[in-house]
Amino acid sequence: MSGMMLLLLLCLSLGTISVVHCGDPTLNFEWNVTHGTLSPLGVPQQVILINGQFPGPNINSTTNNNIVLNVFNNLDEPFLLTWSGIQQRKNSWQDGTPGTMCPIPAGKNFTYHFQVKDQIGSFIYYPTTAMHRAGGAFGGLRVNSRLMIPVPYDTPEDDYTVLIGDWYTKSHNALKKLLDSGRSMARPDGVLINGKDAKGDGKDEPLFTMKAGKTYKYRICNIGLKSTLNFRIQEHWMTLVEMEGSHTVQNTYQSLDVHLGQCMAVLVTADKDPKDYYMVASTRFTKSVLTGKGIIRYENGKGPADPELPEAPEGWAWSLNQFRSFRWNLTSSAARPNPQGSYHYGKINISRTIRLANAASKVDGKLRYSINGVSHVDPETPLKLAEYYGVGDKVFKTDTIKDEPPEDETKVEVHPNVVHQNHRDFVEIIFENHEKSLQAWHVSGYAIFAVAIEPGRWDPEKRKNYNLLDAVSRHTIQVYPKSWAAIMTSFDNPGMWNIRSEHPERRYLGQQLYITVPNPNRSTRDEYNMPDTALVCGIVKDMPKPPPPYAN
Repeated sequence: MSGMMLLLLLCLSLGTISVVHCGDPTLNFEWNVTHGTLSPLGVPQQVILINGQFPGPNINSTTNNNIVLNVFNNLDEPFLLTWSGIQQRKNSWQDGTPGTMCPIPAGKNFTYHFQVKDQIGSFIYYPTTAMHRAGGAFGGLRVNSRLMIPVPYDTPEDDYTVLIGDWYTKSHNALKKLLDSGRSMARPDGVLINGKDAKGDGKDEPLFTMKAGKTYKYRICNIGLKSTLNFRIQEHWMTLVEMEGSHTVQNTYQSLDVHLGQCMAVLVTADKDPKDYYMVASTRFTKSVLTGKGIIRYENGKGPADPELPEAPEGWAWSLNQFRSFRWNLTSSAARPNPQGSYHYGKINISRTIRLANAASKVDGKLRYSINGVSHVDPETPLKLAEYYGVGDKVFKTDTIKDEPPEDETKVEVHPNVVHQNHRDFVEIIFENHEKSLQAWHVSGYAIFAVAIEPGRWDPEKRKNYNLLDAVSRHTIQVYPKSWAAIMTSFDNPGMWNIRSEHPERRYLGQQLYITVPNPNRSTRDEYNMPDTALVCGIVKDMPKPPPPYAN
């Protein structure tokens, strides 16, 4: 069937007309998710493959493309994928979290329909069910700028995706059993770059090749499980040009700290002697340093990579200063032909301040992680489905946490953590980390302005230190030990949206919440109705589907 005919059928389908945008190009994919056996760190272990690949396939799209992706779940348990950083405008139905979608049952398939609407940049996808992210099924998702929208740098010779992450030799099932028993996953066993670690024995095949004198784009994403990683390339400088969907001021770096879930795009010029060079990713803020390597080879180059690796910086003060050097490029165009800086976020009145504090504690003798005293659990019925079917009160309660942390963070309740938020409010969120370990957070459905990170405790006087001009618009934020981070965002995207720890262990054991943003105009201009193709489960499985509540 031709792509044009398929698009026409999709446009005529009542179930998908709300999520496939006729007139914009459609990219079709079919993915088979299976288990397999590989040895990423030299030890045979069970991994999760997509179409036989580890990591999974790279999605190469362009602004406003429609993505139609049929996922066949050949695992022996339910499975979901999320598209981290894709805002899913009006469409939390496709966000791929257990709070918005029923997981794909074992042996079944589900087709995602979503649009990369008005976005550009470097993103990732990964599983949100169980501890599947520790098994694989992750990959890169790039959104290229349309040809009519210029980017603030010359077209590179090639465009490479670099997935870095720490890794365990235990299977995802073994790690899940550890967490279910009340214990932590402890320290990882190594670091991978695109699923591999170069041995340095002269037999390593290159991950990437470069032509002398040419400039290349590298999209570097931390898809790991526990650790911030410092990334560097022997003898080569990196010019930062984009971060999680925003063009940045083009500063040059010898190395970059990439926190869990974060992506950065850099330009690298092949201006050194033609031979092999190591790209290096090593753990930060850990007692013992783990290092992964990969080969970059110059075409027609002669000579192996130098075994002496460039050193990583020490301490988190260096990392904090690097964060402060990241700036939004106010003059470059975004996904639309207007400068990024045309949105003056620093001049908008704040409607609400929410302070969120993470904590580790024990509940019935087992490890749990919480936000403001509540450790989230996913109910059998996804929150969005329960809300849509009018039975939300039977599944969850909203606003069981307050807008500031409790005095005693060790008292923890375990239940769904859902916060109500008015549509289009401009909100300040303070992430407070009173623990000794670094935290990394993701906000789905929105672009956030990372206006400040500082050590110590937050108070209103700290606002005078905010960057209210050119903070990078992104979807993740890190919080250093005994520190806080401030973000600002406009809740202009109705739906059910996940704020979660990017540490899979902490997310699995409760460090996440959902924000429900209503559609007050009851119009599909603001939010789509539930697609006919949506899976149903839990208490709504046998209920009649409600009539569409939102008018066109």
